[in-house]
This record gives sequence, C-alpha cells and structure tokens, in this order.
Amino acid sequence: MPVSPQKRSELLERMKVLGVYERDLDETFVRGSGKGGQKVNKTNNCVCLVHRPSGIVVKCHREREREINRFLARRALCDELDHRLNGAPSPRQLEVIRARKRGSLLKNISIVQRRHD
Repeated sequence: MPVSPQKRSELLERMKVLGVYERDLDETFVRGSGKGGQKVNKTNNCVCLVHRPSGIVVKCHREREREINRFLARRALCDELDHRLNGAPSPRQLEVIRARKRGSLLKNISIVQRRHD
C-alpha cells in the first residue's frame, strides 16, 4: 500500500520548512536482507539517503516496498535535522528511546553522521 497523498504533501511541506531540497539529496538503492523472503533478497528496496549539506546518511529498510522506504528515509532525515536544529527529540526518536528501554527491537532505520575531511 503506497504512501497517501496527504502524508506525502505533509512531508514535502516539512522538508521545505527545514530547507531540505531534493537536489541536495543523493539517493541509492541497495539489496535488502533479513525477513521478507525471496522478494526482499532479490530486489533493491533498501534506501540509502545522503544529505550533502549536513553529511547525514539515512539507511532505511523497514518495509518491503521501495516507495514506502523512500518516504520513511526522508521522514527520518527530517526528524534528525529537526533534532539538530531545535535540540528537542522528535516523536520518532522518543519512540526509539522507549523501545530501547523496553528491550524491544525496531525495524531498520539507521542514521549516520559522515565526517567531512
């Protein structure tokens, strides 16, 4: 099931407010791994998103569909940028903190800071 137009437009508005533009993003697709069977192992549905101005790298392989992973990667990038600009953790980051305290696992979305040499 693809992302709804309402959620997509809300994300685009949030990206605009944070100053994240598609031209500043490098997006690559790699093969996934883990649960999901043959569909996951044969398709390039894992999204690697690099925000060049900040050096933030987001890798998302939460769902089996590429379009949903693209949406989730952009949302995670906005959460991370918002956190760095405003200092307050996003609702998603609070969810991750609570899940780690409970000891439960969340599906894969990882954020990495690249070093600029």
